[in-house]
Amino acid sequence: MNPGPADRQARWLATAQERGPRARLLWPLSLLYRMLTDLRRRLYVIGVFKTRRLPVAVVVVGNVVVGGAGKTPTVIALVQQLRALGWQPGVISRGYGRRSEKVTEVGPDTPAADSGDEPALIRRATGVPVFVARRRIDAAQALLAAHPQVNVLLCDDGLQHLALARDLSIAVFDERGTGNGWLLPAGLLREPWPPAPGTPFSPDLVLIQHRQDRAAPVVPSAAGVPVFHAVRRLADHAVGVGGERIALEALQGKALTAVAGIARPAVFFDMLRARGLTLAREVALPDHADQAVYEALLASPTTTVVCTEKDSVKLFALHPDGGAAGSVDAWAVPLELVPEAAFFTAVGERLAALKNRR
Repeated sequence: MNPGPADRQARWLATAQERGPRARLLWPLSLLYRMLTDLRRRLYVIGVFKTRRLPVAVVVVGNVVVGGAGKTPTVIALVQQLRALGWQPGVISRGYGRRSEKVTEVGPDTPAADSGDEPALIRRATGVPVFVARRRIDAAQALLAAHPQVNVLLCDDGLQHLALARDLSIAVFDERGTGNGWLLPAGLLREPWPPAPGTPFSPDLVLIQHRQDRAAPVVPSAAGVPVFHAVRRLADHAVGVGGERIALEALQGKALTAVAGIARPAVFFDMLRARGLTLAREVALPDHADQAVYEALLASPTTTVVCTEKDSVKLFALHPDGGAAGSVDAWAVPLELVPEAAFFTAVGERLAALKNRR
């Protein structure tokens, strides 16, 4: 049987963790990638490419490695903390995987095909204004025009987007660390890490995430860049199609179909098993899978489906009323991110200093 997109993605990610034969064959292409990224950065520095500054604070959250490293949970946690500090946040994103390229405000009923999975999840989890556009500057300007009370923008997955000036940038790492330390396509890195001192557009803070039952990875430190840690864990509850909640332990003893259309589905499956759930079937979908793929998973009323919150954006949209006669037995298990308190303190202090300067 031919491997699917999720299988091919998993095999490439495994290759990029080690400096094995396959990675070494790709290494010359990594040198070319390095030259192109250095050139692009230099063109922004000398002004050939323009960086636009907004009238509000801009916080960029992103990865220096490919694949999901926890950007979206970090954005959600930051939105909640900034509101507690008195800020009025909004979120902008490119909305990767969506079919439309127009500027779109993400609302409760916006189809995932128009918003993208992550923006829809952020909007549902926080309720703050969320705009998506092919060019993030267009999303930002539209958001500020529609919601003038917003005084801080969070840019989801914008670390390599240099056209938008940032006041604070946060690089997020997960258990993979920097992989084999090489740039794409031989490794995981989108840009060299650690950056050389004085490198323009380098991250201001680093947040290393790890599972509650695992040790934090070792990530090479960048000179002068504070490093913080966050614990990633599954919530103690699951959410149904109609918004109802049950204790996660209520799913123990059932034969479950686990669904994950994320960068690393195996991580989600492993976390479910660690919580005592029995996975009779594991469905690993490619990241940003088409909504039509999810329809078959709800075809049998006798199948209990558990999925990530991100997958529920498309899965639950197929039956927003819970399905006929409550026949849809599907549950999303939220992922909780708990950063150390010092991380939020550092973010708050930097934004407060920025507010005082303006």
